[in-house]
Amino acid sequence: MCASLPPAPYRWNDAEGTDSGPRGAAGEVRAAHDESGRKRRLEYPPAPEPLPVPVMDNHTHLNFRDGLVEVGVREALDAAEAVGVHRAVQVGCDVPSSRFTVEALEIDERLLGAVALHPNDAPRYAARGEFESALAEIEQLAAHPRVRAIGETGLDYYRTHGEALEIQRESFRRHIDIAKRLGLTLQIHDREAHDDVVRILGEEGAPERVVFHCFSGDEDLARICNEHGWFLSFAGTLTFKNAENLRRALAVAEPSRVLVETDSPFLTPHPYRGRPNASYMVPYTVRSMAHVLDADLAELCSRISENTLEAYGSWE
Repeated sequence: MCASLPPAPYRWNDAEGTDSGPRGAAGEVRAAHDESGRKRRLEYPPAPEPLPVPVMDNHTHLNFRDGLVEVGVREALDAAEAVGVHRAVQVGCDVPSSRFTVEALEIDERLLGAVALHPNDAPRYAARGEFESALAEIEQLAAHPRVRAIGETGLDYYRTHGEALEIQRESFRRHIDIAKRLGLTLQIHDREAHDDVVRILGEEGAPERVVFHCFSGDEDLARICNEHGWFLSFAGTLTFKNAENLRRALAVAEPSRVLVETDSPFLTPHPYRGRPNASYMVPYTVRSMAHVLDADLAELCSRISENTLEAYGSWE
């Protein structure tokens, strides 16, 4: 694989006519402009040097299309496996993407799944009078044996405000209950809501396994996670120049609780921030983690793999 090019399925000229599994759900296409209105570069970044020991991307959204090409599930996983990312967790955020997750699990055994109503989507279902029926379907989908997590759920005080926050909190509590009753891991979305996320976990009683997806806190939240045995999953945000809080959090995190993810197609690591992301980009973040920790790369990869199996169980 040429290090100056994206993997073949992500190249515009090579990707036409390919078909290797379910494609993104209708309407789930990432915007061509960022939050400030600037036009994004839609070419996928080059493939990184392969990792010495395989790891898992424990949070990806294969149902979202991004970039100039549309990539199927098997193609995406083939490209990731070629650089040492041999397994992934496909994550649902609403009913259609959770259905997609279960469909994808039937296509490729390199995937495990998570299903939920995203905290920003729960109020939309409630406004349409569909919250209860949507939550009931999420629980039905969660019965699939390769669905190992309820997520992503949690709180988002950046995008949701006012009365909708109460619906968000109720949705979070209901998802906690589902995870506990089904014995599944809880994948948490926590954006500018650290205190309330921790408070509600305490009030409801946290499931046995909790993952703070795309960890966004500081050393204090990392120490709380250490105390409770919760997993901290680091994404490409760790590599951003303004993310010193994440690097400090990683430095104090209990090594047995550290995971890695892409949250693709979002949060592409530096120096490709803003461009499309995919599971094959995990090695950029892992190498940044090794640098922060002054750790041997192979040993860190082995630890991440062991931690991921503890968080979600075996892929076999």
